[in-house]
Amino acid sequence: MANKEGKHLLNLFSCCPKCGAKAFVEDTEKSKRCEDCGFVYFMNPSASTVAVIVDEMDRLMVVRRSKEPAKGTLDLPGGFCDCYETGEEGVKREVLEETGLSVVESRYLFSLPNMYEYSGLDIPTLDLFFLCRVEETEGAKAMDDAEEVLWLPWEDVKPEDFGLKSISLGVARLLELHAASQANVR
Repeated sequence: MANKEGKHLLNLFSCCPKCGAKAFVEDTEKSKRCEDCGFVYFMNPSASTVAVIVDEMDRLMVVRRSKEPAKGTLDLPGGFCDCYETGEEGVKREVLEETGLSVVESRYLFSLPNMYEYSGLDIPTLDLFFLCRVEETEGAKAMDDAEEVLWLPWEDVKPEDFGLKSISLGVARLLELHAASQANVR
């Protein structure tokens, strides 16, 4: 499993994180092994959350990214889970940090793999999508790494406007789920 330049996922890691030796070599396509102490490090995905918030007018909350990667494109609120935090706790914290809204209930929907570039390193993530109910939708404001908060009617939601690949794919899946639920209502 290589990054976008065709290099090993851990190519920037040159020293063993356990003993500090420079004899840190490729072991498998997703691991490196220290030839001195035998430590093996695997590059596994980091957990990341994505909030799907719909208001009482059946509009989807989206944010505009204020930072790279994909600065200026649309996104759904969310981000990396902290250590010792559940996905539900992570999505609640991220929504509060990015929009000021309090999540009162979250329900897992689906997950998608992603590669997230951070500080020149491609980090594999597993993006966990949650349907979130918030205390109230009024008063949402752009904070943290969100530049703007928007409420889009479903017919105005276009996957290609979302800059991160897994979010774009997730939005396409959400559009399918929304269309199916509307068909069932009729």
